[in-house]
Amino acid sequence: MKYRLAPLAAALVLSACASSMGGPRAVAQLQGTTGSSVSGTVNFVQNGDKVMVSGEVRGLKPNAEHGFHVHEKGDCSSGDGMSTGGHFNPGGQPHGNHADMAHHAGDIPSLKADANGVATISFESRTIAVGSGSTDIVGRGLIVHRDPDDYKTQPTGNAGPRLACAVIKS
Repeated sequence: MKYRLAPLAAALVLSACASSMGGPRAVAQLQGTTGSSVSGTVNFVQNGDKVMVSGEVRGLKPNAEHGFHVHEKGDCSSGDGMSTGGHFNPGGQPHGNHADMAHHAGDIPSLKADANGVATISFESRTIAVGSGSTDIVGRGLIVHRDPDDYKTQPTGNAGPRLACAVIKS
């Protein structure tokens, strides 16, 4: 009898370890668009109904804010990042601040660069998902913009040209 319980106990231990490490994961390796040296890595980890987002972006204008969005298409083939299309918006919401009730799923908090042009990313979102559902960001584009997002101009936030692009991959 004790030999039959060993595989069950091992499965329970592995399950507990996996759940403590979070759920599905994805990563975006940002590369500069033509003429831009912006780069970075952004990690996404599903944890229940939230996605934990963390990472670092370098090569930004020092002490400046930059629009940061998940875009519809995971296609960085154009030199200007425009091949990613518009903001990811499966719910048909107006563009807005991530902290507000109404906003695109792809409207995530802006990047704030320090004096060295480095932005550290750490926030959680309940409006995106990793690996399943209508708000799944895997296979979508991630864009860093030159200018701050004004959170008002529809549908883009008037954040200017695209400085870096990535495809979000699991």
